[in-house]
Amino acid sequence: MSHMRGGVAILTTAPVRVRNRDVHYPFRADSDFYYLTHFPEPEAVAVLVPGREHGEYILFCRERSPEKETWEGRRAGLDGARELYGADDAFPIDDIDEILPGLLENREKVFYSMGRYPDFDAHLMNWVNEVRGKARNGVHAPGEFVDLDHLLHEMRLFKGPEEIRLMKRAAKISAQAHRRAMQVCRPGMMEYEIEAELLHEFKKGGSAFPAYPPIVGGGANGCILHYTENNAELKPGDMLLIDAGAEIDGYASDITRSFPVIGRFSGEQRAVYELVLAAQKAAIEQVRPGKHWNDPHEGAVRILTQGLKDLGLLNGSVDGHIESGDYKRFYMHRTGHWLGLDVHDVGDYKLDDTWRLLEPGMVLTVEPDSISRTPRTSRRASAISACASKTTCWSRATVTRCCRATHPRPSTRSKP
Repeated sequence: MSHMRGGVAILTTAPVRVRNRDVHYPFRADSDFYYLTHFPEPEAVAVLVPGREHGEYILFCRERSPEKETWEGRRAGLDGARELYGADDAFPIDDIDEILPGLLENREKVFYSMGRYPDFDAHLMNWVNEVRGKARNGVHAPGEFVDLDHLLHEMRLFKGPEEIRLMKRAAKISAQAHRRAMQVCRPGMMEYEIEAELLHEFKKGGSAFPAYPPIVGGGANGCILHYTENNAELKPGDMLLIDAGAEIDGYASDITRSFPVIGRFSGEQRAVYELVLAAQKAAIEQVRPGKHWNDPHEGAVRILTQGLKDLGLLNGSVDGHIESGDYKRFYMHRTGHWLGLDVHDVGDYKLDDTWRLLEPGMVLTVEPDSISRTPRTSRRASAISACASKTTCWSRATVTRCCRATHPRPSTRSKP
């Protein structure tokens, strides 16, 4: 609130989306809205008004309705918004056009994330214009819009103890799901059967949603970074890549593992596996307060480039390949990302064009990878992010630790 003196902040939750005709996608609240309100229902708007006599936090939401709740499920209602979700005041969402313009009167600024939901943008501009129309009555409208993302996303970047607890729980569920998949995997199964095992374990653990669509790719399918068809048969000699994480109370986990469908590595697979594991360890060593964001990436790139040279996939000097970017033929993405309410969570990676320093409370993934393709072979080693298991790092006050619960190690994937 101290950053908003003279202003008002407005946040809307995500709209309900139609899947087809009268079937909707499962609702998931906007992450920024949920971060500040913890309110899980659709059709809701939060307004923060510093200094307001009758309460600074206002929530517009759906009213209770026995008829609609019979069809659609329970609602918190106005009393629930105050008693369960901490709102100082609550109004029906259907009354927002009558009430919200008054909250904008004589305010200097509006803190709002413009462009995310165009329909709501239009409503907001209509409300501002309504206030502007009262100028002859001595009422002035806000004269400045301030992007709320800058303040809010910096807050979200630093996780508190409760957020860490939720993320560890999500990671534990995800790790168990990956173990289950490894235990049941056999040649002849379909990728979607493995996906079903993952989703079963997520639900069993209390996860309402996966944090992102699961990737289950056997053989060459595992070389597609965001493969989601998950409809091919698993064959002997193939590697199976699984990239799947549970979400708990909005907070994501992000685990990828790849392993042989038959349960045994070939010599070639193991060589690439060991290389990626070494890169992973090198990156983790760079994740500690005082290091900058790019240090883990640089550590992983050097190990991978040296290993690719040792395997005969690159020729020449390691420094030369790093400087020219030749290694990107095998490792084309960066080594990690922030993790939180979004799997690719918010927060700046650079400040004033300089990689930012890692600080206590930040949570990031460590995910080195290696891809090699020849006319006869497609093989990929993957040790991407393993939340609360191998590669999600949690910055602490004096030291950054990588959580190392019992979990299968990262491995390679290939198709002969």
